[in-house]
Amino acid sequence: MGMVSEFKEFISKGNVIDLAVGVIIGAAFGKIVTSLVDQVVMPPIGLLIGGIDFSDLKLVLKAAGDDPAKAPEVAIQYGAFINTAIQFLIVAFVIFLVVKAINSLRRKEAETPAAPAAPTTSEALLMEIRDALTVRQGMPKAAAAQTVATPKPTAAKPAAKATPKPAAKKAPAKKK
Repeated sequence: MGMVSEFKEFISKGNVIDLAVGVIIGAAFGKIVTSLVDQVVMPPIGLLIGGIDFSDLKLVLKAAGDDPAKAPEVAIQYGAFINTAIQFLIVAFVIFLVVKAINSLRRKEAETPAAPAAPTTSEALLMEIRDALTVRQGMPKAAAAQTVATPKPTAAKPAAKATPKPAAKKAPAKKK
C-alpha cells in the first residue's frame, strides 16, 4: 500500500501536472508549427527559388530497383531536414518570446516595493506611551507623532578653531 500512496502523492504534486500539461500543449503546438512551415512558409520560399518543393529535395545514393518493395531507393532527404530546421527555429523563437515575457513580469514584481511591516508589540506599546505623554503635555497626538517619527536633520557644525583665550587679568589687591 505504501508504493501506491507514494505514487498518488507524486502524481498529485503541481509540478508533475504542470509538466504533463506542457507536454500536451507542446505536442499540439508542434503540429501547428509543422503545418505553418510546410503549408505557409516553404511554398513561397520554394516559389522564389524556382518552384521547388523542399520536402521533395533529396540526394539519391542508390536508385530504386525494378521492384521498389525489394530494392527501395536510398537517399539523403535534405529538404525534409531544412523543413525541420525551420520548424525548430520557429518553436525556439516562440519559446524565447514566452520566456522573455515571463522574465519581464518577474522583474516588475521584484521592483514593486514591499508594504512596510506592521509595528511589533513593543513598538505599539511605545507609541501608546508617547501618545499618552503628549496628551499630558497638551500637544496634539498628530504633531507628537510627526515630531517623534521624523527626526529633524542635524546640520553638521564646523569644527571650532583652537584659539588661545586671553589670560584673565588678576584684580589688583585692595589695600587695607
